[in-house]
Amino acid sequence: MKIATWNVNGIRAREAQLLELVERERPDVLCLQEVKARPDQVPQMLCEMAGYWCAWHCGGPYSGVALLASRAFAAERPPVVHPAFDHECRIATAEIAGILFATIYVPNGGKDFAAKLAFLEALDAWAADLAAAGRPAVLCGDLNVAHHDRDVHQKERKPGAIGQRPDERAIFDRILSRGLVDVGRALHPDADDFFTWWAPWRNLRQRNIGWRIDYQLQSAALAARARTCRSLREFGTSDHAPLVVELADA
Repeated sequence: MKIATWNVNGIRAREAQLLELVERERPDVLCLQEVKARPDQVPQMLCEMAGYWCAWHCGGPYSGVALLASRAFAAERPPVVHPAFDHECRIATAEIAGILFATIYVPNGGKDFAAKLAFLEALDAWAADLAAAGRPAVLCGDLNVAHHDRDVHQKERKPGAIGQRPDERAIFDRILSRGLVDVGRALHPDADDFFTWWAPWRNLRQRNIGWRIDYQLQSAALAARARTCRSLREFGTSDHAPLVVELADA
């Protein structure tokens, strides 16, 4: 099974690149964030020609997420659900092959840090409910928190900076305690240059001076099957890289 997540930073600007990514990687499930378009503005070619069920959860030129499932992986269109704490089109979920997949875009917090913390707290409570129910899950997306200092290039580390604050990281710790595994760190335990986002100036991406804020958090039994986790730094023109995880067959 192959799962990909990508903050596209505007689906209309990245339509051709999205099609290229799908043709190249052929993920079974693809989660997108920052769609930044109304449903009538999103590309339909991916759904009509590439063989995917597509659920677009977006309402305008801000935020928005999508969850796409290969028809080879999901024989029927999976029902899509939005947890009660969803706002600004920030989370969509679907159960496929007995696994709950979620595409998530946590608020950045720059304009309303309290709202970011509230969203993270609600996400933690929701993850706790999933764990209590014994539901296998894969939480994908731009979580806008660098979990540890090593998830930020040393030139970008700033004590108290949003995305690096202790209160955000403490909630992230709690989310992981709900039986979830950060697959990127599990497969790259010693890497201090494994990033997924780069500020779009001073050639930071080319120099790999970035942050790791895009994740795949998987239930432990699923994460144990993870064989590769790749951040495709050279792909596309979004300020985020696609993050692709491959799991061995059960």
